[in-house]
Amino acid sequence: MSAAAGPSRVAEAPGAPQWRQFTFFDLSTVSDPDDASLPPRALRDLSPPVIVATTSPASPLPACLIVSSGSTIQLLDRHFEVVKAFRAWDNGRATALIEAGGLLLGVGEEEGGRYPVLKVWDLSKEEKKKAGGEPVLMRSVRIQHGQRPHPVSSVAITSNLSHLAVGLGDGTVLLYRHLLQSLTTSPTALTSLPKARVIHESPEPVTGLGFREPAASTSKQKDGERDALALFIVTIGRTLCAGVSSRSTAPRVLDELGAGLGCSSIAADKQHMVVARDEGVYLYSPEARGACYAYEGPKSAIAVVGHSLVITSPPFVPSASSASATVRHYVNRTGAQDGSDIAKVTVFDMQNKIVTYSGTFKDGVRDVFMQWGALYVYGGAGKLSRLDEHATSAKLDVLYRRNLYTLAVGLARAAGVDDTGVAEIHRRYGDYLYGKGDFDGAITQFVKTLGHLQPSYVIRKFLDAQRIHNLTTYLQELHARNLANPDHTTLLLNCYTKTSDRARLDAFIRSEAQRDAATDELPFELETAIRVCRQAGFYEHATYLAKKYGRHEDYLRIQIEDAGEYDEALSYFRVLGPTACEDNLARYGRTLLQHVPEATTELLIDLCSGHLGTKRHVPHPASHEKPNGAPSGPAVLSYLGYNRVTGLFGGDSTSPASPLPSNDRAYGERGSRLSEKSAATDGPEPNGKDEALAYIPPSPKRFFAHFVNHQALFIHFLEDVAAALWAQSVPAVPAFTAASVAKSGSPATAADDAVDADQRAVWNTLLELYLDVAGSDDADKARWAYGQALALVGSDLPFDRMHALVLCSMAGFTDGLVKLWEEMGMYDDVVRHYLDLDARESRGESEAGAAAAAPGDDAARRVMRCLETYGERQPHLYPLVLRHMTSTPALLERHKADVAAVLAEIDARRIMPPLAVVQVLSRNGVGSVGLVRDWLGDKVRETMGEIEADKTLVQSYRDETAAKRAQIVELADPAQPEVFQVTRCAACGGQLDLPAVHFMCKHSYHQRCLADAEPECVLCARQHAVVREVRRGHSRLAGRHDLFRQEVADADDGFGVVARAFGRGLFGAEVEA
Repeated sequence: MSAAAGPSRVAEAPGAPQWRQFTFFDLSTVSDPDDASLPPRALRDLSPPVIVATTSPASPLPACLIVSSGSTIQLLDRHFEVVKAFRAWDNGRATALIEAGGLLLGVGEEEGGRYPVLKVWDLSKEEKKKAGGEPVLMRSVRIQHGQRPHPVSSVAITSNLSHLAVGLGDGTVLLYRHLLQSLTTSPTALTSLPKARVIHESPEPVTGLGFREPAASTSKQKDGERDALALFIVTIGRTLCAGVSSRSTAPRVLDELGAGLGCSSIAADKQHMVVARDEGVYLYSPEARGACYAYEGPKSAIAVVGHSLVITSPPFVPSASSASATVRHYVNRTGAQDGSDIAKVTVFDMQNKIVTYSGTFKDGVRDVFMQWGALYVYGGAGKLSRLDEHATSAKLDVLYRRNLYTLAVGLARAAGVDDTGVAEIHRRYGDYLYGKGDFDGAITQFVKTLGHLQPSYVIRKFLDAQRIHNLTTYLQELHARNLANPDHTTLLLNCYTKTSDRARLDAFIRSEAQRDAATDELPFELETAIRVCRQAGFYEHATYLAKKYGRHEDYLRIQIEDAGEYDEALSYFRVLGPTACEDNLARYGRTLLQHVPEATTELLIDLCSGHLGTKRHVPHPASHEKPNGAPSGPAVLSYLGYNRVTGLFGGDSTSPASPLPSNDRAYGERGSRLSEKSAATDGPEPNGKDEALAYIPPSPKRFFAHFVNHQALFIHFLEDVAAALWAQSVPAVPAFTAASVAKSGSPATAADDAVDADQRAVWNTLLELYLDVAGSDDADKARWAYGQALALVGSDLPFDRMHALVLCSMAGFTDGLVKLWEEMGMYDDVVRHYLDLDARESRGESEAGAAAAAPGDDAARRVMRCLETYGERQPHLYPLVLRHMTSTPALLERHKADVAAVLAEIDARRIMPPLAVVQVLSRNGVGSVGLVRDWLGDKVRETMGEIEADKTLVQSYRDETAAKRAQIVELADPAQPEVFQVTRCAACGGQLDLPAVHFMCKHSYHQRCLADAEPECVLCARQHAVVREVRRGHSRLAGRHDLFRQEVADADDGFGVVARAFGRGLFGAEVEA
């Protein structure tokens, strides 16, 4: 821009509004390398008028300065040395220069020509036909409109060289469209240009032109703004905007005020036109006037450099009373009172609304341009001054010292400082406000540092209770940006709880949870939030979070341990999965049983029976026709896979169970209520086949400990689980009759799976509970429990018999003991029990804990029935009973008839020898000889007869032995001939003929009937082989004393075993094989 085009001389205007003023530029004088006291030679030798232009930032050429003086154009490098110079005009001069894309457009006047000339050079190419390296001249065209010539007052060109606008002094604006296309398609046609189109005519001279170019595709347009190419036109009296398309209408007037020559320029973003007037600076968009910056004072020229506006004032006489501080400082510094003119250059930051530099230049200002990263002021006499902008950090330091932090933020953003640097400014600003006591403002600034400043830095400042609201604001924003850690969550929730701000706490928890519902990641630490809400007593919020995000343990812990919402907890149990329900009931079952016993019991029943979440039914075992403890179908197969444990004792009975009696659980008021409630849950009976369970039920043993002090509920739980899961129940109570002792059984076999182990645990516990209730003071309860216990021990249910024996013994439950002894084959104990009972009855005593005996069914009769039942397999019971009957005179009197029966059985089955019987009867002097006189006489006569028979048998053996010995002697005598009178062959039975073979055993054979290898009689050889094998066997057993001792121990007649051993030659005699 040229200051010469503006007003030549005006008086300084009164004071303008005071903007904040800084010195962000360092002024230095550019001197000649050879003489530091003089300006650069290339500028010093120029004669006015001088036109200065710079290469555009997007130019393919190296950055340089383009200067035109007279008819010559020079290109200067950064040291202001001439790089290239060429003659551009024929005895003329340039009036405007513009470089774009490596092309130089010059408008000038030549001698002998009436009209201005437009020339275009390609600076990247040189003329081959001319020496000196002149650039290629692409166009040389006259600018003519009408018959009269008019000077060119303004020129504008688009960045892509597509459009060129020329403003004339008569108010005409010419538009050349498709300029670049014309230059490239006809490079040799010097006078060829697109036909100029007149888009504006007015009587006012055109003082400024500028193209509004379309924004980049990534930028956003304002509402109503069209993204199209437009041309701003500034005249002395108006500001207009015209479209450049072929269908564009007349220019639109944006303002009825214009500007002087050189006082308008297109903004750096190519979107707005900047117009400077004496009262201020205005920005225009294609639609209307925009922002206005009040900056009073005369202006001769402006230049837009980035987001800064360089304003040059016309020459004026400095005065110490000037409204401008810059002028006053100049006068004070130089003492200038000689009346010489000076010019002032002001750099105005339009984005931050500050003056970044203001300086005076004694020799005036011809032009201001930006190149090589510095701002240059070209003044009179070829003087050149350089303004170097301070670094951003230096600018910020100045603002920090003046506590202008808001301005510092704007300046940093305009300079492209990264977010970290901007955050540091906010931190400083926050510290400043904090020091002044403006805590609300400070926290606002600290919020803007999130993501860059450690939160602990801010949190430590606001931990005071009086500033808890500011801390809450900061922590809320920290969570909103997902920058919080568990400690921050804890602190924020504590802030809510300390201030009792339930509404904000509720909004924070619910809004944050809903905001993040679509993702798996929470915006805060869930465990921490639940813990803090729980500790502060905000149970509703804690349970909301726990329930929403499936923290079952936390939810139940709060509801049970803190809030006391036991019903809610039970409802939540039923929607949990079986595994979670099991684990949590194991932890809280005892507490729930104390507060909601009935509902908790029903929940445990459903869980352990495999019906959690379904309708439970209790099947009737009798309808299945299958043994107890062996439920059919997939249910039992699923249950077998659960936690296998080795059992101890289990029943192996195959008899079907009896139906569940109606009074099984109906003792007491609570028992009645539970029975009704359980009946209400019963569903239809299964159709002969159990439905598969949805999950593997847990072991009921895990919950036994919870039922301490809940005896009735415990019984209800065990009975219902057994009925629902295994189809087992206590059968109807049988009458204790004589038939009850006739049942025989064998000890239960061991079971190796979890089902049997659980069944035994359930029924063992039930038996213990029945026995405990049977000893209560309530007669009805005791009677019911007594019957249940008796029915249980007499059933085939899989309980541990040994455990039951201990329980019955501890409880004094003798009827149960008797049943168990019978089932386990412990007949000695049964008989001894009745013997003891018989002894007490003989003394007039009665047994505690036993049912009253029916008439004719006293202990004496039971003893005899036991002998009749078990004596066949247990003969040793007879001596035991005989000893008992003769132990006291009273017992002997009660059993006189029975003694004879017992002796008869002993004699018939030869259980005891007579001598042993006599010893038994004579041991205590109760029994007399007369009691067994007839029996002894019979035994003596029987024994004498046996002795005589034995003597006769012995004599026959002796006679036979003597005969055999005589025969052996006869056969062994060679002098005694042997006569064979056999006429038939012993082998074939045919008539015996010669040759024949005779054996000494009186058997004869045809020779042909015997094999050559046969040395003995065929018929006798088999008998002899058997005898030899027996003798060899006796010989082998002679050394097996262990077998002999075992045989003696197992035999009833040990003496007979020893005698037979002597007969076999086992004691010392050599037996030949």
